[in-house]
Amino acid sequence: MPDRPDPTAPVRGTEGAVAPEPAVSAEGVPPERGGPGAVDRFFSVSARGSDFGREIRGGFATFFTMAYILVLNPIILGSAEDKFGNHLSAPQLVTATALVAAVTTVVMGLGGNLPLALAAGLGINAVTAYQLAPLMSWPDAMGLIVIEGLLICVLVVTGLREAIMYAIPASLKQAISVGIGLFIAFIGFIDAGFATRIPGDTGSVPVQLGATGHLSGWPVLVFCLGVLLTVALLARGTKGAILISIVVTTVVAVVIDAVADIAPTAWGLTVPAVPEDLMAAPDFGLIGSFSLFGAFQHVGVLTIVLLVFTLLLSDFFDTMGTVVGVSHEAGLLDEDGKVPHLGRVLLIDGAAAVAGGAASASSATSYVESAAGVGEGARTGFASLVTGGLFAVALFLTPLATIVPAQAAAPALVAVGFMLMAQVRHIDWEKYEIAVPAFLTIAVMPFTYSITNGIGAGFVSYVVLKTVLGKAKEVHWLLWASAALFAVYFAVDPVEQLLGVK
Repeated sequence: MPDRPDPTAPVRGTEGAVAPEPAVSAEGVPPERGGPGAVDRFFSVSARGSDFGREIRGGFATFFTMAYILVLNPIILGSAEDKFGNHLSAPQLVTATALVAAVTTVVMGLGGNLPLALAAGLGINAVTAYQLAPLMSWPDAMGLIVIEGLLICVLVVTGLREAIMYAIPASLKQAISVGIGLFIAFIGFIDAGFATRIPGDTGSVPVQLGATGHLSGWPVLVFCLGVLLTVALLARGTKGAILISIVVTTVVAVVIDAVADIAPTAWGLTVPAVPEDLMAAPDFGLIGSFSLFGAFQHVGVLTIVLLVFTLLLSDFFDTMGTVVGVSHEAGLLDEDGKVPHLGRVLLIDGAAAVAGGAASASSATSYVESAAGVGEGARTGFASLVTGGLFAVALFLTPLATIVPAQAAAPALVAVGFMLMAQVRHIDWEKYEIAVPAFLTIAVMPFTYSITNGIGAGFVSYVVLKTVLGKAKEVHWLLWASAALFAVYFAVDPVEQLLGVK
């Protein structure tokens, strides 16, 4: 029996010359005859076990699960007024939101090569609207957002932000992913109206089933059908399961809204009705409307430092949790749990915060809803190009882009929450110094409606338990520093009172 040829041996050409041919690509995958195309090689589509069909479907799925920001961000920012009683224009906010999401997501796709989409960050926009604006003008508030983004970029350039991510134990990274899964599933249930707050009843449980303690109304039925359709398609291994569910459920919602007598408010922010006009001209009036140092004329330096610190922590750790969680779900972490091209990814995210402030759309950040695209099979930045391209189209087709109601998009969040939850099996629940911080990370995220709070609870408890068990030396100094910052973050109100800020 002849010997097998050595796959690393040089290949002799037809003219007798020796031409080296690698046995594997840079991504560790044997090269195909003729090799992949230039776009495939640039994004490592085949090398990551994906294909363009999956990337396109993933890009669409991510867009549809986060398209709500085109409605929600203008509502949050537009409903607030600044110190001088001024309001931001809703049409201009829609344009600014879509433009920032389009540009930053495309840049992430090209520079970071991750299926990660960016847009105005929820939570940060609320801080901007309800904490910054009442103290200053809108341009001044957006200037603080720009400053916060520049500080994040400095942390990235110095390597500090990346070093902090690498200092996190694997168990906490896994807990972050699980917590995000529960968090986005909870978002899905709340957005769809499946679970609601109990208004005016402080003596009862904080949330309930449906609006009255039981499920009622067509919109909730649409959501339930969407969840069942999504999990059924996933169980059957149907390609495009999440995207198919979103599209089909949206069509069902449009039909139901047309034939049934449903109050528009029952759907929430987005009514699934075919708009009269499919196109609307973008209004770029808010782009560049910011004042970098204007806030110092209205607010004291100490107050500004605390405000920027709050923005910085929220943006910093929300992004960290999202990048790790989405990358883990996509199977892109290496054997050391590191995210590929992390430095570039974090720098782009920091620059996105700057872009969001400069466009008056509030700080833009990486979106956990990107996990919907990963669940659809996306593994590369090509999916981000698709998502960014759809946001660019939404600049002109805003009425059509916002036709998808929460009840049609939320089932995807529930399904992805299940996928992320599966990572809980990797956590060592036998060791208290690992299990307790992991549990707090997982529980605090949905219970406080904040990724940042969950990460902070995990960090602080991890450091405390390692210390009381005599294992303080095992904790990286950056984790110590992060835990200390989170301690200040959680105690910001008494700190402000102690310093005389309030």
